Amino acid sequence: MMERIALIGGDEFRQGCEEADRAILNAIGAARPKVLVVPTAAVEGSPSMAAANGVRYFTDLGADAESLMVLDASDARDEGLADEVELADVVYLSGGNPAYLLETLSDTTVLRAMLDAHDRGAWIAGSSAGAMVLGTWMRFRTWSRALDIAKRLVALPHHERADLESTSVELVQNAPGDLAAAFGVDGRTGCLAFADGWKVLGPGNVTVYEAGSWRKFSSGESFSLESG
Repeated sequence: MMERIALIGGDEFRQGCEEADRAILNAIGAARPKVLVVPTAAVEGSPSMAAANGVRYFTDLGADAESLMVLDASDARDEGLADEVELADVVYLSGGNPAYLLETLSDTTVLRAMLDAHDRGAWIAGSSAGAMVLGTWMRFRTWSRALDIAKRLVALPHHERADLESTSVELVQNAPGDLAAAFGVDGRTGCLAFADGWKVLGPGNVTVYEAGSWRKFSSGESFSLESG
């Protein structure tokens, strides 16, 4: 079972997101968990603003929050930035451009540091684009291999905008054969992986697509995948 992964449906660092993010911080069990906000995906907007918003938000929640300014492939290969990840309890990937985020992080020193931190007990969280890159697959204009942290999954953020029936049909017709499930996650809502399964927290829903059907879960509800 996957653990310590958080897929957030977007609109991060805003009112309404607190329930999921507090659950992540509480799960760590530290007085002031160390959170690193990674604004790579916000390259087309303002990464510095995205980072500042995230640091302020998590500080208000009681965390020791800092930014990790990985803005391009050179940064992602930087040993000094990777070393900062070693101290993190949470690595949080912000929203923005998922294709750029995936290209920037793939096969890099910072990604390896993230995976090592996760193995040691840290959480890896992503919102919108950040959630999309965490799956084995990413659906963005076309299907592509992603970072494979959330195994055999694809995250579909901002899912409050989606039509469930047409999404299910599209997944049946086009999803890769090794995909176990797709998680449609509404904005400001989190789908968190704990040792005993996934839990939904936030004002929206999570729709789980498996084998041509779907199940919808609201805040406080937990589920496991039918495929195990």
